[in-house]
Amino acid sequence: MLRPEKMSKVSVTGSKAVMDDVIETAHDLNLLHLSDYDGSWEGFDNGTPIEGADDASEKLVTVRSIETILDVDEEHAGPSRIVTDEALDEELEEIRTEANQLDDRRNDIESELRETEEEIEAIEPFISLGIPLHLLSGYDSLEVAVGQGDPDAVRAELDDAAAIRAFDVEVGDDLVAVFAYPESNARESVLDDLLVQANFTRTEVPDAEGEASEYIEELQHRKQQLESKLATTEDEMEELRLDAAGFLLAAEERLTIDVQKSEAPLQFATTESAFIAEGWIPTDMVDRLKSRLADAVGNRVDVDEIERAEYTDGHATDTEHVTEDGTASGKPEAAADGGIVTMNDAPPTMQENSEPAEPFELLTRMVGLPSYDELDPTFVLMLTFPAFFGFMIGDLGYGILYTAAGFLLYTRFDNDAIRSLGGIAMWAGGFTMLFGILYGEIFGLHVLGEVLFGEGGPPMHKGLQPHYSQYGQTWLFLSLLAGLAHMTVGYFFGVVNNLDHGLRDVLYHDLSWLVMMLGLWVAILSKAGQGMKPSFLFTTLGGENAAFDLGYTGLPEAAAVVGLGMFAVGLVVMTFGEYKHMGAPGIMVGPLESVNVLVNVLSYLRLAAVLLAKAGMAFVVNLLFFGVYVTGEPGDEVWHFGTGHMPHVGDTVHGHEVTEIMFGGLLHGSVGTIVVGVLLLVVGHIAVLLLGITSAGLQGIRLEYVEFFDKFYEGDGREFTPFGYEREFTAED
Repeated sequence: MLRPEKMSKVSVTGSKAVMDDVIETAHDLNLLHLSDYDGSWEGFDNGTPIEGADDASEKLVTVRSIETILDVDEEHAGPSRIVTDEALDEELEEIRTEANQLDDRRNDIESELRETEEEIEAIEPFISLGIPLHLLSGYDSLEVAVGQGDPDAVRAELDDAAAIRAFDVEVGDDLVAVFAYPESNARESVLDDLLVQANFTRTEVPDAEGEASEYIEELQHRKQQLESKLATTEDEMEELRLDAAGFLLAAEERLTIDVQKSEAPLQFATTESAFIAEGWIPTDMVDRLKSRLADAVGNRVDVDEIERAEYTDGHATDTEHVTEDGTASGKPEAAADGGIVTMNDAPPTMQENSEPAEPFELLTRMVGLPSYDELDPTFVLMLTFPAFFGFMIGDLGYGILYTAAGFLLYTRFDNDAIRSLGGIAMWAGGFTMLFGILYGEIFGLHVLGEVLFGEGGPPMHKGLQPHYSQYGQTWLFLSLLAGLAHMTVGYFFGVVNNLDHGLRDVLYHDLSWLVMMLGLWVAILSKAGQGMKPSFLFTTLGGENAAFDLGYTGLPEAAAVVGLGMFAVGLVVMTFGEYKHMGAPGIMVGPLESVNVLVNVLSYLRLAAVLLAKAGMAFVVNLLFFGVYVTGEPGDEVWHFGTGHMPHVGDTVHGHEVTEIMFGGLLHGSVGTIVVGVLLLVVGHIAVLLLGITSAGLQGIRLEYVEFFDKFYEGDGREFTPFGYEREFTAED
């Protein structure tokens, strides 16, 4: 749960005559994570791909290209099938030819359609000019320019130009046409030069005959023809997709498997007659691998467990060495560096979490996969993140909606990430419902408490109302305690992770920080200097006005001495560790960083802050619709929603006098206000629901990643990717 699956490195040694059978068996077993041979052994080279690898790779590229052309998706797959070599040669070629022809035809039509649309767009401005298109070009002595500009400025420039004998300016909605007859001795660019002075921008004149409107009608007709051809082509492609999708997906799977098998020798160490393959496999699967290979090739291959990795540092506890002639010696052979002659790679990580915790692996992997010798925080995430989220939202109605949304994501999608999000949402929704029941709230209304718990009301309150303000202070205090517990687990995980680095490293880092944090907060929670500390540290869990009278009113004053002593010892050890690591600057860095043991815990106050903020938002939404009346004395008021009717000041409701009408409520107004109120009620609660995700969700994740993970987690593990394939579209040959 906190550790990955235990891994062993195995060595498979045999003659090249049985290499293909070994590859086939190992691939079918799908349990061996192959190690890459780096060419460092004398007399051994990397193997070469099995015959047919290039052909399989080319066909795989072809299949994937066709799938892209036809937009084939997994949902188009039919029943699993066997894909024969003949089908890969003949049927694949037929589909490729037809798909390419249709794709070429579609591209040609789309290109022509695009050009036609661009031409229509270019000609439309010429309609308002009212001049046939063929009259706008083709003259020997008459200069014509069409474009955009100020007609008056154009006329002014041409009037003043001695080089222009005569001119005419025609104006449309978007274009201006200029006809100019220059003097015989005028330079060729005279009109362009004059128009530049008038800030005139030319537009290309279409090479067409007749009126612009008539030409556009022809183009529109051509566009319709092209759209019809395109629709026909796409229908043909859709028909081909439906016919060929099942085969293409099965062919892709078959070829992917063929390529995997044929390229496997590239990871082997080989001689002319023998091979050595190494890889990592779950320790409890080693005997299964040996048995399967023995069934396949008998005693013509040796399978040895050469390493059984410890969790502390990945070092072997049991090792055999395979010699270059393919025999196994009982004792390992020492290399020059004191290690074992083997392919040097760290064990991969195969997370081993219970099924309920598996969705939370997504959150862990967003930081990184835990390394083999690193504690996996997924289980702690499962326990804490939904609890944080549910505590902050705490509403039965919202919880039901979160759970329902998560269920839809989990059941309606095949994508693993989306399914994991669905699982996380269901967990978060479940805790939101649980806390909602304890708070007695459903969509911000307090009626649930009386229904479930009678007149005494629910066992807990959010503390938004003045009458229950002690609960708000209690949540502040409990948020700090939750932070202390959460971070203590994080530091403890760091201690466990770093034990193999030596006791000094543990003392200088994780353990010294843990001692500092606990020492400082023991001092803060002691009664020493109580008058200078927030009162809620001592009154919320014990005393006359405590929300939960557990008899706690603070730690003894003597605890301050112990706590400050612990803090001082931890600070000295941590500072010395920084000095050893970075020299003289570490003497300053240590004390400066020590403040984190205070602020990191204070960061958990956001739990109570978001709780009160979300409660306040839901309260305002319901206030606007139902209205709120107040009972009780000032400073101890109780707020009531006017769900049935709105009483008046001085009325007695359930034995209490109404002292104030906070807001009358849109529900108790005219039909128009009721309609507006219903709209506000629905939109408001949707906003609170969504903001709950962005506030409670993000704040909860922040506490996990920044305050918890930061204490111990690096996440630089290697994914366990066994040599094999989970068949989905093909049956075994």
